[in-house]
Order: sequence, then structure tokens, then C-alpha cells
Amino acid sequence: MTTDPIPAAAVVRVSRGNFDPARFPEVQEATAAISSFLIPVVKKLPGLISYYWATSPEGSMVNVSVWESEEHAEQMSRLKEMIVDARAITDKVGVVFIPIVNYPIDWTI
Repeated sequence: MTTDPIPAAAVVRVSRGNFDPARFPEVQEATAAISSFLIPVVKKLPGLISYYWATSPEGSMVNVSVWESEEHAEQMSRLKEMIVDARAITDKVGVVFIPIVNYPIDWTI
């Protein structure tokens, strides 16, 4: 990760999922398990500026990451630990994801 100013080509990658709020404890356990193997791998990817994973007891989760470019953000679409391993875990606890969107950054504070 970098502390430099955000590049002009930077993008925000947003992945959102929904689940039955009654399964929140299971989902929290799943996200903890995922963090143990996903964090070290994602930290090594070039172009990562920041990454956040948040889960709401109301039945939704979001993964928001900031990347130096669209090309860097797209690494997540090919990352086995995300598309196979993490996905298998979230599927088991009933998380249903909507399509991922990469947003070019218009402005920052």
C-alpha cells in the first residue's frame, strides 16, 4: 500500500453481497477465516492503495478497495484466493453477491 497522492487513473472497486441477517454470526466467522489467507495475498498485489471489508448485522457486506488503475483493480477478478477460496466460504454462509463495479475516481478529500 502507498501513502502517495492518489494517481489520476485510480479506481475504487466495490463488491457487495447480501445474506440472511440471522446468519450474521456465521458470516462474521467466515470473514475472519477469509482474512487469514486473503490479507497476505492482496497486500502483495501491485497497485493497491487501500482495502476495506465490512459486514453489517443487517445482512449485507461490502469490499471496497482503491487501486492505482483499472488494470490493477482487475487483478482481483483473477485472484484464486478471492474467486475460488473466499467465494466458496461466503457461498456456504449464504452470501449472494451482485456484480462488481470499478469506479474511476472523480475527486477526493
